[in-house]
Amino acid sequence: MASTETDEAAAPAAPSARNGEEPAAAGTDATTDAGDLAGLEAGLDALESRVVARQPWLRAAAAKALPPVIAIAIVLGLWQLAYHFALKPHYLLPSPLDVFGSLKQKWLEGTLLSFVWTSVSRGALGFVTSVAIGTVLGLIVAKVKAVRAAIGPILSGLQSLPSVAWVPAAIIWFGLSDATIYAVVLLGAVPSIANGLVAGVDQISPLYLRAGRTIGATGLTGVRHVLLPAALPGYIAGLKQGWAFSWRSLMAAELIVNAPDLGTGLGQLLEQGRELQDMSWVLAAILLILIVGIGIELLIFAPIERRVLRSRGLLVKS
Repeated sequence: MASTETDEAAAPAAPSARNGEEPAAAGTDATTDAGDLAGLEAGLDALESRVVARQPWLRAAAAKALPPVIAIAIVLGLWQLAYHFALKPHYLLPSPLDVFGSLKQKWLEGTLLSFVWTSVSRGALGFVTSVAIGTVLGLIVAKVKAVRAAIGPILSGLQSLPSVAWVPAAIIWFGLSDATIYAVVLLGAVPSIANGLVAGVDQISPLYLRAGRTIGATGLTGVRHVLLPAALPGYIAGLKQGWAFSWRSLMAAELIVNAPDLGTGLGQLLEQGRELQDMSWVLAAILLILIVGIGIELLIFAPIERRVLRSRGLLVKS
């Protein structure tokens, strides 16, 4: 009896559901499911993203500077201990104070900055020229299959070739001149820049290239507005490596190519210290070469790389 009453009570509800209540319920369920899915995706994104609170600039600068300062202090301490216990005779291993005394002497003579400027100006000019040549060469190798098959392995081989190996040939070709130094710098830096750009182009999603062609970005316009911006992370890495190679190539050339009318760079300063058997002078020149190389990296390339990576969402921490 109860079963019959239940069926009769439920029977009138069926037509009303067919008259429009059932689709409304289905629509409500679909909206709820979509909202739940969106919430789930937002939760997963929140789990994968690391939110880092921005620190005051003074504290952030101190946090970045403290580890290198500690490392330098440890190196200087070990150096002083080696000097104190005479692991090598003092004329072969001077103390840190002796090396800083040589730097102070060159500073008081007014020649220290001229040595640094000679090398930095040579390195900058050689690097800019290498960027122009390496960029064009890298684009050609990346986009023309026949050229990549022909000279791609050669570029990789040139990148692994020590720069000092080019110095004797450059001296025979150009003599003891600035052209010899710049030739060595170009031969050391261009392959690295070209290979970095090729690697960056190879990592571009084909979707970007098709989208660029769809909107009419072809030829040089496509290279400027699509190809180079998309390949920028790999290209920046190639530029950093190219600068390192150009700086090392410059020092190798300056060590060997030494003439009075060429001026005195850090490499020539290092060679003069060797000729005089003055280890304080030699170590001071090595220290200056290291400081300039690290300074260029930290002041120019590191900020550019951070900005590029942050603009693409590839760098979470500032």
